[in-house]
Amino acid sequence: MVSSAQDSLTGAAESPVGPDPKQANLALALCFSGFLLTFWAWALMGPLGATYKDQLGLTSFQQSLVVALPVVVGSLGRIPVGALTDRLGGRTMFPLIAALTIVPTLFVGFVDHSYAALLIGGFFLGIGGTSFAVGVPTVNSWFPPHRRGTAIGIFGAGMGGTAIAAFTTLRLRGAFGDQAPFILVAILLAVYAVVARALLQNSPAWTPAQGNWVVKAAGTLARPVTLKLAWLYTMGFGGFVAFSVYLPTYLHNFYELDTEDAALRTAVFVVIAVACRPLGGALADKFPGAWVLIASFTVTGLMAAAATERMPLLGTEEGTFYPVGTAVFLFMAASLGVASGAVFALVAELVDPSAVGSVTGIVGAVGGLGGFVPPLLLGYFWTAHGNYRIGLLLLFVLSIMTAVLTWLWFLRTARAQSVDPERNPA
Repeated sequence: MVSSAQDSLTGAAESPVGPDPKQANLALALCFSGFLLTFWAWALMGPLGATYKDQLGLTSFQQSLVVALPVVVGSLGRIPVGALTDRLGGRTMFPLIAALTIVPTLFVGFVDHSYAALLIGGFFLGIGGTSFAVGVPTVNSWFPPHRRGTAIGIFGAGMGGTAIAAFTTLRLRGAFGDQAPFILVAILLAVYAVVARALLQNSPAWTPAQGNWVVKAAGTLARPVTLKLAWLYTMGFGGFVAFSVYLPTYLHNFYELDTEDAALRTAVFVVIAVACRPLGGALADKFPGAWVLIASFTVTGLMAAAATERMPLLGTEEGTFYPVGTAVFLFMAASLGVASGAVFALVAELVDPSAVGSVTGIVGAVGGLGGFVPPLLLGYFWTAHGNYRIGLLLLFVLSIMTAVLTWLWFLRTARAQSVDPERNPA
């Protein structure tokens, strides 16, 4: 933790009687489930990038734009959704986001025969990605300060919906038809919307935010702590999103893997990152979150530098067992997952509970946008140079720079002064 004084400040802001643990765990389970399903829908287009390219004759850049567009819309949408969650609560917002995601899910499944249709469908499919800004403040309000990092980390593991999409999309299409994965997800979203509306409750510690959400969001954005957290999340979660949507294309181009094999390996990458997200939150509950982030970004940078060399992947060289290339990407997945979890442990620590939704919206939006740009850059580098070396070297430089900035922002400063002045309602 950055400062032990912050727990007492947080506790003072909450009601003296904490929420019922059983209700808190139920809320966590429902938020996790909703996040998992909406992220599953959000990631449905990623495994189909190579398929869309072959069927529609897309360029590498167009292919990258198709799979990345839901990311940017889902990211920017978190700003108003986070502010609305502060005002309306998770009980209203989670079922609403799930229901609104159904239409674009079915649209993409049934109207995928033109580039323009895919862009339109992908744009509105981004609604599913906004659920993150609903879940964080909802979970945050149900748990005491010393458990928030772990609870938000468990909720964040719902980003495993991207792994489900990677594992199942192509297989479901092959077994039951092209529309099968989209129909299945739409049905599950509908069921969840009904169940969540019936069972999900707002925490007794939660109070609706007042005032204009645009003004509040602007005020939140102006706070230095928001911008710092946003950059950290850009590198952590943004890196995860970038690889989760572009890794199938990367493996297909660079290693000449078939689309199903590339999707399966991407799913393993996603599972490792997802599994490590709760670990990041738990570590940040027990140790200074800034040190957890410094270690994570350092590992990410080193693995990105190693990946600039084309090392054989496990199972791709007949008669050999040379897993170094695979290990590089799995260590990168683990470090990005830990970083994603640790950032929101810092959010819970540094931000007043009444403003967590607004801060989460902005931090999540900027972080998600961090996942939009890299696929476009990687697509450009592949088209221009026939390799990804420049993009991976850029990731190395930014990761090491972020580790240094984390130390400057949260450790060196903490020695000289308290961080409490930043802990005002955002």
